[in-house]
Amino acid sequence: MTERIAIQVRDLKTAYGPHVVHEHLDLDVREGEILGVIGPSGSGKSVLLRAIVGLKPPAAGTIDVFGEDVTGLEGDALRAVQDQWGILFQDGALFSNLTVRENVMVPMKEHTHLSKAFMRQFADQKIRMAGLETSAGDKFPSDLSGGMRKRAALARALALDPPILFLDEPTAGLDPITAGGFDKLVRDLQRSLALTVFLVTHDLDTLAATCDRIAVLGEKRVIAVGTMSELRSMDDPWIKEYFGGPRGRAAAAGVM
Repeated sequence: MTERIAIQVRDLKTAYGPHVVHEHLDLDVREGEILGVIGPSGSGKSVLLRAIVGLKPPAAGTIDVFGEDVTGLEGDALRAVQDQWGILFQDGALFSNLTVRENVMVPMKEHTHLSKAFMRQFADQKIRMAGLETSAGDKFPSDLSGGMRKRAALARALALDPPILFLDEPTAGLDPITAGGFDKLVRDLQRSLALTVFLVTHDLDTLAATCDRIAVLGEKRVIAVGTMSELRSMDDPWIKEYFGGPRGRAAAAGVM
């Protein structure tokens, strides 16, 4: 049976003025998988995410989501396709003047016509799905720990029941125990909701615990895609150094 492709990127070029970040980049994200995206600093991992979700217009190339070309969409057409995904940005990007519940309700207000009572009900459901107590909905982001803020941001990303989830460095800044709990939550949600997850990270533990495949960025493109064990056998110097060090070996063995 042919695997369905959720996201297909072809011949992508992104640039900031004369500085080219990606060129001739191709990538397929399979429906229902967690794809980790790694690469050296400056390789454009977050830029690639932003290009796919329409926050960074590409200079060239195409981006298809479930078979629809989303490149260059604007206005209502872009908003309609944005219902297909939820995004957790690296810093959470919660509105500091809104409670957690109100933050989760923001996408509902923008994309639905639900009553406020229903939005509150659904927001509380998403807060619980993200591993928080319903009472956390009354708190402001400044009242939460770093791990709780990440979960609140995840609840907001899940607000519209999207089939695709984009996570940008979701465990950055978290202690190992909290990060491990978040990794398990992502994996459990992916399995229970049949999500497709595009996960930018540098965390070897996260890669080992959550990802079905890993895409490696370098030289302005995707230089390799495979499982962790497949990548560990490759000869590329950066890949060998990344996975071949003590942390990489320990993560692969599941002992970190």
